[in-house]
Amino acid sequence: MFADLIRRLTAPEPDRLPEPDARLALAALLVRVARSDGHYAPEEIARIDRILMRRHTLTPDGAAQLRHSAEALEAEAPDTVRFTRAIKDSVELEERISVIEALWSVVLADGHRDEDEDGLLRLLANLLGVNDRDSNLARQRVEGAG
Repeated sequence: MFADLIRRLTAPEPDRLPEPDARLALAALLVRVARSDGHYAPEEIARIDRILMRRHTLTPDGAAQLRHSAEALEAEAPDTVRFTRAIKDSVELEERISVIEALWSVVLADGHRDEDEDGLLRLLANLLGVNDRDSNLARQRVEGAG
């Protein structure tokens, strides 16, 4: 189903993803973070839907449909390094910091900061070219927003 997108994601020098594919890849990254602790909590699913609605001005049904597609893509997606590199190549730095903030929001949605999620967030921030300071500030903004 996602063979063409996965082929583009795994190319040695991936092209910049067009908007629909970049949107789907980002949603799949949110799903990957939520699943990283082995528990895909209802709170994380709801948070992903809210993020997708806000970022892409989607209806609740539109966000749920995008998330369902992202869940399928995430299950088929390549390793996190190549997957994240394609997103980095498609998104400007300011937007990548916003992506990190969204990822922290998903990690913190269930009220528990798991070691696996923490480690994955550190890796993702690095792969997205976001430094530790900006990632920590993004986390603090999410924690402050409650």
